[in-house]
Parts: sequence; C-alpha cells; structure tokens
Amino acid sequence: MEPILTLKNITKLYPGVRALDDFSIEFKPGEIHALLGENGAGKSTLIKVISGAIEPTAGEIVYKNKTYSRMTPKISRDNGIEVIYQEFNLVDTLSAAENICMGDRFGRFVDFKKMEKIAADIFKQFKIDINPKALVEGMTPAHKQIVEISKAISKKCELLIMDEPSAPLTVKEVECMFDIIEVLKKKGITIIYISHRMDEIFRIADRVTVMRDGTFVKTLLTKETNRDELISLMVGRELSSDYPKPKKHYDEEILRLEHIYGNGDSNISFSLRKGEILGLAGLVGAGRTELARLIYGADRMDSGKIYLEGKEIKIKSTSDAIHYGIGLIPEDRKNQGCFLEQSIEWNIAFNNIRRFSKSGIVNQKQTEEAAKKYGEAMSIKTPSYVQDVKNLSGGNQQKVVIAKTLAANSRIIIFDEPTRGIDVGAKQEIYELMCALADEGIGIIMISSDMEELLGMSQRIIVLAEGKKAGELEKEEFSQTAVLKYASSCG
Repeated sequence: MEPILTLKNITKLYPGVRALDDFSIEFKPGEIHALLGENGAGKSTLIKVISGAIEPTAGEIVYKNKTYSRMTPKISRDNGIEVIYQEFNLVDTLSAAENICMGDRFGRFVDFKKMEKIAADIFKQFKIDINPKALVEGMTPAHKQIVEISKAISKKCELLIMDEPSAPLTVKEVECMFDIIEVLKKKGITIIYISHRMDEIFRIADRVTVMRDGTFVKTLLTKETNRDELISLMVGRELSSDYPKPKKHYDEEILRLEHIYGNGDSNISFSLRKGEILGLAGLVGAGRTELARLIYGADRMDSGKIYLEGKEIKIKSTSDAIHYGIGLIPEDRKNQGCFLEQSIEWNIAFNNIRRFSKSGIVNQKQTEEAAKKYGEAMSIKTPSYVQDVKNLSGGNQQKVVIAKTLAANSRIIIFDEPTRGIDVGAKQEIYELMCALADEGIGIIMISSDMEELLGMSQRIIVLAEGKKAGELEKEEFSQTAVLKYASSCG
C-alpha cells in the first residue's frame, strides 16, 4: 500500500536549536500512527511542518504522490489535512457551532440553524451534552477539547493529526473520542496520534514511531512492542517505575481552610502540613481548579477563613497570595502560567520583580542571576535564558512556570495537573522536584486527574464532588475505588 504521506530528510533549524534533524517517516492510509518522544523531541515541529505552519530548512514532503518542498496552511487544508493542537485554538466569544463551522460557506448569508445542526450531530456521536449555541468562553477545558475535535472532523478530512487530545478529558469522554477515532479509521482516514499516555497508544495505535532530540529512532508495530521498550527508546536511559517519596516528615500545619465558599465551591475545610504532598481529587467540574484559584486570590471568596501557620490571613488578590508565599502552577501554563512572548529570564523574575527593582528600575544583574539559579535548578533546556518561552517545549515551559514560582520564595505551591502533556522523562523530573520541595518544608497541593499519579505521589487525598468536600483518605486507605466512590458522590 502506497503511503499517504512521506517525509524525506526533513531538517528544521532555529537559532541554537536543531528541532528536526534529517527526519524521515511514512504514514499509511487509514492507519492510526502514534508519535512518541520526550518534550523537545520534535513532535510539535513535525506537526507544524506537515500542516504548513512552518517551513522546513531542508527536505521533501510527499503527500498523495505529489512532492512539496514545503506545505502551506492552504495547501494542507485543501488536501484534507486537519490538526488538533495540544493548546486550544478556538474563538472564545463565538458559539460552539460557529467555531466548528468556521471557514465553511453556506451561501450568501450566515446559516446559524445549519451550523447548529452540524454541531449537534457531532456532539450526539460523542454522547456529550453540549449546547451548540453556548459560547466557548464559558466552557470547561473538556468541552473545549470536544469542540476542537468536532471542528476538525466536520471538514473533509483525510489526514487528522491529534496532539494530546485526551489530556483534559474524563475517562468517559476519552472512550467517546476513541469511538469517533474508530469510525474515522474505518472511513480510511489516517490519524497521527500524539500522546504521553501509553495505555492510549496500546489501545488504539497500529504503529508507533519514537523520536528523540529531533531524530527518528524507530517505528514498531504496537502489538509487537511494550511499555518498557518504548520508554527506553524515548529517553535513552533507565527510569524508575516507582514514584519518589519525600525523605523528611513534618508535623506542623502550614495552611488551613475553614468553611470556604465561592467560585462554585461551598463549605470546604481541610489543612496542609509542612512538607506534605496533598492530593486534590475529583471528576471534571468537581471544583478543584476553582478552589485553587480562591486560595491563590485569582477569584474572590464569598466567605470562609484561611490560616497560614496558625494566623488568619486575608487574600483578596494574587499579589496577596504571592506576598504570603503561596504559588500556583496552573493547568493552562501557556495562557495563565507564563508570558510566551517574553524571555525565560523575564518570566522567572516576574513574580518577584519588586525585589529586583529600585526606584522603578530593574536590576538586570539580579534578574540574570535569578534566571541562572532557578533555570539550572529546574534543568531548563535552552541555549540562553534570554530566549522567548514560546520557543521551548511544553515540558520546559512547565519548568519555567515552576522556576518563576520558586523565585518568589513560595512556601505553599499548588500544582494543577502538573504533568499534563509532559513526557515520562520530564514527569519523573517533576515528581523528584516536588519531593525535593517537600523535603525543604514546602507544602504542596497537587490537583491531578491521573489516578496513578494521584495515588503514587500523594501522602493524603482530599476528594471533591460538585464543589464540596466529599471525603478524605489517608495513605493506608488509598485505592482507585475509594477515590472514585467519593468523587462520584452527590455530596
């Protein structure tokens, strides 16, 4: 069978970085082909080359037996290539239906009823209850991802690239997405599937290609490989299968919430000890991120009290939270965690800019020293700390957000989905960092939808359901069944 897409000796150079290095690969019609690699392996660059978002420095692209030196967005879309990127690419002020049908023509006038019917039919396939008229800006991350997928499959698609599409979805929503993928496969549509979740790859992929440092490593039939082999090929080193544990134990309470109301949450109380990794569990919509935003001052509480080391504090803004040593690593790192158009150095210094300033003038030497100190501590892979954050891989962007928080001398750090979209090697680094922070006495609240991560990293788990505290589990009580029992309760 002739390949639908062939990349020959593709190279992409950026200043100081070889994102793709003489990379060659073939994709067959109607196959689900997974791409695996650590953050920085070149997966995102490869997607952009195929979609025409960037021009390769060298190499050829052969699509449906026609050779191109480069693609363009118009050529790729006219030829049925659609991309679902890891980060949302939606217009928040438009409805779900308008986003799905954007660029389609239905005559001289806008046919809202037709657009809404198209959207409703796709949502029905997903078995998801989304109002086609609903504005995207009011949707949860899960529903936004459904709209992204619906937008792609509504076109005359022949090759669909999916970059971490399941990251914000619940288990049920992932199953619905897999059903859609199977339908697309039966129609002969080729799917390039990028995910760090091994179980997904073994569930749906026919073949898997491993990338490392912009180079091709190996393509294997999924049924003829295993998790350990793929991880070894990805990272080129052995990784521990066990979750690291903090080495020190503290008994002192560092944070206490009493009867917190606001942002959809109600009557939530719990405490956090110094050096503790406290898991915050719950289904999508349970109120976990909403609670994190209350603690961090991003949203205002209606009522309730917050105590820091036994003393009540008032948090009315993020500046208050930073002043008290409370940091947040948000789930949406690109839009809420860092400034993509600014340098690594600028980002790391941002939360502590007053310390580096005098009479409104920033001390450049101090910001450079801070960037070097925390950049090295986080092992941020970059040729220079003056490089813009947008040029970094997803894992390194996450490290910049953490470095920024550490530079502000945070004593309490909230990690909201700390390893979303991050490869296994970078995950291990994040886990070890969290344990090192806990050993220093920093209290950590970890929000995670990854059950293995939640059970493996947490020392205690608070479970939320419908904006309320549904249960609390000590380490000896941990099990997936126990967490889900509380998470699915009606509080």
